[in-house]
Amino acid sequence: MSVTLRQLTYFVALAEAGHFGRAAAQAHISQPALSLQIKELESQLQVPLVERLPREIRLTRAGTEVLTRARRILAEVDDLGQAVRWREGLSGRLHLGVIPTVAPYLLPAALTRIRARDLTLELRVREAQTDALLDGLRAGQLDAALVALPVAADWFVTEPLFEDRFLLAGSDRRVKAWAEDVEQLRPTELSADQLLLLEEGHCLADQALDVCGLTGRGQVDLGASSLSTLCGLVSEGFGLTLLPELAVRVEAAAFDRLALARFEAPEPSRHLALVRRASSSDDGWLHDLGELFREAAEPLLMEARRACP
Repeated sequence: MSVTLRQLTYFVALAEAGHFGRAAAQAHISQPALSLQIKELESQLQVPLVERLPREIRLTRAGTEVLTRARRILAEVDDLGQAVRWREGLSGRLHLGVIPTVAPYLLPAALTRIRARDLTLELRVREAQTDALLDGLRAGQLDAALVALPVAADWFVTEPLFEDRFLLAGSDRRVKAWAEDVEQLRPTELSADQLLLLEEGHCLADQALDVCGLTGRGQVDLGASSLSTLCGLVSEGFGLTLLPELAVRVEAAAFDRLALARFEAPEPSRHLALVRRASSSDDGWLHDLGELFREAAEPLLMEARRACP
């Protein structure tokens, strides 16, 4: 049997695209050439891997198993290359993933520091929700991802970064009225019908429900796709939300009607970390990258604590 890495790469591309034409375009080869590689792979394995339908392909049971193993093999090969790339610390090429509730606030300052450290670093950044980033790490498409803990998997090693506390955000009238109605400002005093959340899939929405002791969303669910949309809604009186300190500088400047209040101790928060595959090589580059993110975050967090003491 002589299965090649090229065949596995093309098969993963086909499985992810779900169509020979789209997969060929993404792989920058002709459709007949891609089809030939898949047929040769099926011949080598002596089993059909895909069902060829008129407008799409569907993986067979064997194809699903091969896809899992192919991603694992390609990730290991990428780790082999990474071991060489990182032999002098943070240098070479970096594919980085960042969750959407961090990217617009932290990346501008962090990327400036990363490029200042090494102008030759080839940097690629992907913004996506946590599950998609972890899938990208497993598949070898990313070297590291910035996510909120916990990350429940044996695949990963974490580099803790910093604590990002949550503030209560809303219109001035709503925030003052809520503060007057409760003895202490605690997130557990919020009801599901008061709280606006990001759309499902965002870890911040799950964290907000958890710290507020809620099991589900309210009857009126205006789930937003970004924190900026959420802040725009609550600043106009549509409920209340939890805003990370990391986002205060940008969102407070964008919405002059946005009011903030700090919860009583212990304050609700999230803990952010960099994550890499446990199988990947690390001679200090992940820690170095973490230091740059911590440096970029410090003035944002301090500004939020001055703005809302």
